[in-house]
Amino acid sequence: MATLTIVVRYFAAARAAAGVDEEKVQLPSGASVADAVSELRRLHPEGLPRVLDAVSYLLDGVAVRDLGRVLVDGAELDVLPPFAGG
Repeated sequence: MATLTIVVRYFAAARAAAGVDEEKVQLPSGASVADAVSELRRLHPEGLPRVLDAVSYLLDGVAVRDLGRVLVDGAELDVLPPFAGG
């Protein structure tokens, strides 16, 4: 089965919950952002799933509105908790 590798970068509360700043995650070819999120929940079952319920994502620097977006090998997925202020 063909795979792709993405870099996931965690910020603020997501970083604390994951316990790492960033990591490489391997997924099947054709995987979506939603598939990546499911894998992150599996990799970090303790605190991260709760945080993932409230975060937003950037894919290669662009806000993700559709979690069905297909990932490409080498993509960067940023996990951004909600920020206060305005």
